[in-house]
Amino acid sequence: MTLHEQIKNSIKDCMKAGDKVRLEVMRGLVTAFMNELVATGKTPQDILSDEDVIKVITRLSKQRKDSIEQFTKGGRMDLVEEESKQLFILNEYLPKLMEVNEIEEIVKKKISELEVKDLTKKGMFMATVMKDLKGKADGAMVKEVVDKLFV
Repeated sequence: MTLHEQIKNSIKDCMKAGDKVRLEVMRGLVTAFMNELVATGKTPQDILSDEDVIKVITRLSKQRKDSIEQFTKGGRMDLVEEESKQLFILNEYLPKLMEVNEIEEIVKKKISELEVKDLTKKGMFMATVMKDLKGKADGAMVKEVVDKLFV
């Protein structure tokens, strides 16, 4: 059973359990999956691959993080709490991302492998690194590590 099907099927369990927050997140995910299918020229009845599901969930997770940041700045702690609960549920479906030290190790290897002396072509270097780390590490964290190593 694919991740898409598991999430669709979990809606009934959320309803039975009375878990309103999880139910809201699951319904939002199913809607986002449907939108992704339509955007890629498929029918809403199709099933996304696990890779595409992860991509959609990652996008929704980033949206929640942005919302939390904005609500925090606006002093809306009630909304921060709600978004945080939803983010926690979304993160349950995402693969564990690499830690900073693991990213640093890979970036250092890539620097020596490509014999990078300075960061004049940072964009190309970042693209190469992100190609290797796609789905395994947070892009902002990778950028932070690269910036730190080239100070």
